[in-house]
Amino acid sequence: MHLLPTPEEVVRVLRETGALRDGHFEYPSGLHSNEYLQVPLAMRYYQHARALSVGLSRLLRANPEIRAMIPELSIVAPATGGLPVAYGVCEALRAKQVYWAEHEEENEPMRFRQFLEQHPGEQVVLVDDILRSGSKLAEMKTLLESRGATVAGLAVVIYQPTPNTRSFGSLPLYYLAKLEASYYADAGHCDLCRRGVKLEKVWV
Repeated sequence: MHLLPTPEEVVRVLRETGALRDGHFEYPSGLHSNEYLQVPLAMRYYQHARALSVGLSRLLRANPEIRAMIPELSIVAPATGGLPVAYGVCEALRAKQVYWAEHEEENEPMRFRQFLEQHPGEQVVLVDDILRSGSKLAEMKTLLESRGATVAGLAVVIYQPTPNTRSFGSLPLYYLAKLEASYYADAGHCDLCRRGVKLEKVWV
């Protein structure tokens, strides 16, 4: 694998580790799709976790503005699922720190752990394993900015947009591969349902 993995190399790793699956899947939002991806299944393996994290760090380092921030740069994940990527990117960049927020209860807003404080002007790159709907990344961006931090970019292993993916405007987005899955609003609009392909419900 190249130091900056090609999209084809990334997809091959995802398939070999069972992280990327073909079939008929229903997401919690009700969307149906022909693909399902769990990047953490690939991140279980040290060699893959390192290759993907280093590749993502190289994309970030290529931006001179982000490169200049690195000594004081914070790498922040919007959920624990993105932490293996965040820690790998932080190590590869030699950035300052990693932290994350979480939902204590399903319907409560994200919050940081007690005693974890941002400071005005703190430079942050948001890192996650995948950008699908973008809802968690958007919530984290809003939370960070409310504390005075500046989000300098987004970095994800996989960009797999849905019809409802949020826009982040001019904020730089870095990813190793983009997957174009087919999405259907519900069972009534799903070609896979009409063809009788077995349905599997997924958690995230």
